[in-house]
Amino acid sequence: MKSFKVAAFNAPLQEIDEPTPQPGGMQVLIKVRAAGVCHSDLHIWEGGYELGHGRKPLSLKDRGVSLPRTMGHETVGEVVAFGPDVKNSDRGGLKVGDVALVYPWLGCGKCPTCLAGDENMCLKPASLGVYCDGGYADYMTVPHPKYLLNLEGFDPVAAAPYACSGVTTYSALKKVEKDFDTPIVIFGAGGLGLMALSLLKAMGGKGAIVVDIDARKREAAEQAGALATVDGKAPDALEQLIRKAGEPIRAVIDLVGNAATAQLGFDCLTKGGKLVIVGLFGGGAPWALPLIPIKAITIQGSYVGNLRETQELLDLVRAKKIPPIPVTTMPLAKANDALTDLQKGKLVGRAVLTP
Repeated sequence: MKSFKVAAFNAPLQEIDEPTPQPGGMQVLIKVRAAGVCHSDLHIWEGGYELGHGRKPLSLKDRGVSLPRTMGHETVGEVVAFGPDVKNSDRGGLKVGDVALVYPWLGCGKCPTCLAGDENMCLKPASLGVYCDGGYADYMTVPHPKYLLNLEGFDPVAAAPYACSGVTTYSALKKVEKDFDTPIVIFGAGGLGLMALSLLKAMGGKGAIVVDIDARKREAAEQAGALATVDGKAPDALEQLIRKAGEPIRAVIDLVGNAATAQLGFDCLTKGGKLVIVGLFGGGAPWALPLIPIKAITIQGSYVGNLRETQELLDLVRAKKIPPIPVTTMPLAKANDALTDLQKGKLVGRAVLTP
């Protein structure tokens, strides 16, 4: 099979030809139909995260990410074969030839966190495409059939982003669901931001004001149903947010996660508001500490979502017939170009590789 691997940080992916793996134990072999290119892939490719305040960057090597590594955690594949230990009762109705979304945010599977269904929060992560090989390949093995969610009725390419941008935004939105009767603020109008707008409407939210420094992405957000948009670099961005909201802002979801967005997100919140940080662009916390208790602000991180939430998301998309976000399809051989385009901010929506 062919795969594209990170062999060295900040270096082009290497095209590798190797034998197609055979599934062992409870594994499932899939033929990859689509693999989304996520901003998190950039951090893996680049090797770390900026922490700001003069701190040493957080190295992915120090987090246990070893090379070479086949990236790709937004993967859709066709079931090719089950491992010898997989019984019919383990398959969840899946059979050879079915097309499924791969849930990638795996943990150790044994600790109390994993057993409670929150593998994405495990202290010994084994995420596919991060700690284990992922979908930038012709074929991929999945550790257990339970991590394959049937995509009957879905377009494989359009569905691939649900494994990350979809479940990430769904989980973040659930954290501010009590404030859906007022406009919320969303920072970032890339793949996650556009997904969040669609999901917010389907979940019964009043709507969102979207902040982005890219005029093309603000336009895409308006077309996707944003109540209004704001240029985050505008000198009066805070005043615009408050005016366009028309009422106190109680919830902000920051899908960018840098010092500027975190500061503006914090500043626009009313007393008792909540700032949910999802993005990993990097930097240091910018807030004046006394203002956190004075404003009684809740600052919460949100890291992807669990398997249950991913199934809830697919059920919601089916029930509400949520339209997919814009997708740019590129052949697997163009994986390096896709990463470069994402790095330079050229993409609107999501790039999806198709072997």
